[in-house]
Amino acid sequence: MDTNQTSAPENALEPKTKLTGKVIKTTLAGAVLDVGKNLPGVIHISQLKAESVNRVGDVLTIGQSVDVWVRRVREDRIELTMIEPMGLEWREIKPEMIVKGKVARLESYGAFIEIGAERPGLVHVSEITHGFVKSPCDILHEGDEVEAKVLEVNRRKKQIRLSIKATQPIPEETPVETKAEPHKSQPKRQRKSKTSEETAETVEPTQPEPTMFEIAYQQALERAQNKKGQKSKRVKSTDKDQEDLLNRTLETRLPTG
Repeated sequence: MDTNQTSAPENALEPKTKLTGKVIKTTLAGAVLDVGKNLPGVIHISQLKAESVNRVGDVLTIGQSVDVWVRRVREDRIELTMIEPMGLEWREIKPEMIVKGKVARLESYGAFIEIGAERPGLVHVSEITHGFVKSPCDILHEGDEVEAKVLEVNRRKKQIRLSIKATQPIPEETPVETKAEPHKSQPKRQRKSKTSEETAETVEPTQPEPTMFEIAYQQALERAQNKKGQKSKRVKSTDKDQEDLLNRTLETRLPTG
């Protein structure tokens, strides 16, 4: 018998404590074991296997040594089970607690982690690590041992949401080096000097020199205009003389009887 089991007092035994016992008696309802304590260990028939058991003798015989786990300690006995208890009961799983487990299955949307609870916990692909992850199999493999933080527990739906990246330090952002772009010189605009602009504004456009034909035509036109003016003056002078003569005639004409 294990000396550590013998030395440990019964009241120090916690539920799920693993012990080794020797069958000393079998009954229709179960069996009595010596677990090295002052109190006997008792196993009910329902605790022999996870499956249904019809007869205790089908599983245990007197003198057989078996591994058992403590369920609870009574005043007169230690209640045992041969069914390995879950590492975590639903009531024990709380958000923010850190759990350890093993990758049991990989899917496109995440990884299932066996943490010793009734159901494995799910790590969504976005909670595997910091940064973008295309597929869980790029980071994890079945059988990998991981540490995760509990995000949410839904006992009614039997769901446990975990996060691996929540247990990892946030990576520091490395500054991105930016290369300075070479300065592009602006094309020089061709600007006219102020003097040339002012000169262009003040200088009148140069008229083309007249041809010989244009000079002769202009002279003929001027002579014609001069003759017309002289004739007009003569006509006006003659008209004035005739008018004066008529006026004098009328003034000197004798009245008729």
